Amino acid sequence: MGLVTSTEMFKKAYEGHYAIGAFNVNNMEIIQGITEAATMEKAPVILQVSKGARAYAKHVYLVKLVEAALLDAQESGVDLPIVLHLDHGPDFETCKACIDGGFTSVMIDGSHLALEENIKLTRQVVEYAHDHGVVVEGELGTIGDTGTSIEGGMTEVIYTNPEDAKKFVEQTGVDTLAVAIGTCHGLYPKGVTPKLRMDVLEEITKVVDIPLVLHGGSGNPDSEIAEAVRLGIQKVNISSDYKSAFFTKAREILSQEGSGWDPNNLFPECIEAGKAVIKQKMELFNCVGAAKYYRDPVMPQWRQELN
Repeated sequence: MGLVTSTEMFKKAYEGHYAIGAFNVNNMEIIQGITEAATMEKAPVILQVSKGARAYAKHVYLVKLVEAALLDAQESGVDLPIVLHLDHGPDFETCKACIDGGFTSVMIDGSHLALEENIKLTRQVVEYAHDHGVVVEGELGTIGDTGTSIEGGMTEVIYTNPEDAKKFVEQTGVDTLAVAIGTCHGLYPKGVTPKLRMDVLEEITKVVDIPLVLHGGSGNPDSEIAEAVRLGIQKVNISSDYKSAFFTKAREILSQEGSGWDPNNLFPECIEAGKAVIKQKMELFNCVGAAKYYRDPVMPQWRQELN
C-alpha cells in the first residue's frame, strides 16, 4: 500500500468510534519511532509536516523517508495506511507545492483571517486539491500557545462558533475542520490544567457533518481527549508529548560520562522512549488494530505513479 488519503480512514473512524493520531515529523528518527509504533499496534497513522519542518528537513527528504517507512512496515508483514499531511499550511502556494509534491492531505490555516477571507482562501485550496485527489483540512477559531512549542498559536483562544463552522463548511467544501475548544500548542506549564469546552464541540457536531480535528492534543488529560473522541473528534494532533520524551532521553544519555557522540549509540533508546508515548496515544484514541479496516480508495493514476 502506498500513501493514502484520509477519506476512508475517517469514514472508518466515524463508524468505529475511534480517532486517528496525527504526529508531526521532522527527521528520520522521529518518523522511525512513529511508524514502528504504528506497525506494532497495526494502527493507521497520519504523518504531518509543518512549514518549519519542511524548510528544515527539505520536502524531498521527508517524502522519501515516509516512503521508506511504508516499505519497512511491509517487510514486517503490515500493510500500514499512512497519510502524508501538511500541517498549518500558511498560504495557497505552500499547499500547492505539497499537493504537487506527493502529499495526500493538506491543511490551509486561515484562522487568523476574517471569516469571509478564510472562506475565500480555503475554497481556493479545496478546488485545486480536489482536482488532484487530495484532502483538505481547514480551521476556524484559534489554538492557544503555551510558549513551549515552535508551532506557535495565539495568546488568546477564540472558540469556534458553531454557526460560523456550518457556513464555512458549506461554502468551502472542505473535507475536515480543525476546531478550537481550548487546546494549546506545546506542553502546559507545571500546575496548569487545561479545560476543554466539550459543550462547544457538541454544538459544532450538531451542525457540521464532516470529520473534526483537535489540534494541540499534547498535555491534555487523557480523560478529556477520550471524551472529545467520543463526541466526534476523528483526528488528534500530537507533537510535543513524544518529542519531549525523545529528547529527555537524549539529554539523559548525553549527561552520562563516556556516552560518546555516535548516533548509533544515542538514538535507539530515544526512539524507544518516543514509541512508548505513541503507543499510549494510539490506545487512548482506540485505533489499535484499525489498519485492518482500511480499504485503499481509487487514486488518480498520476498520483499512484508519484507514490
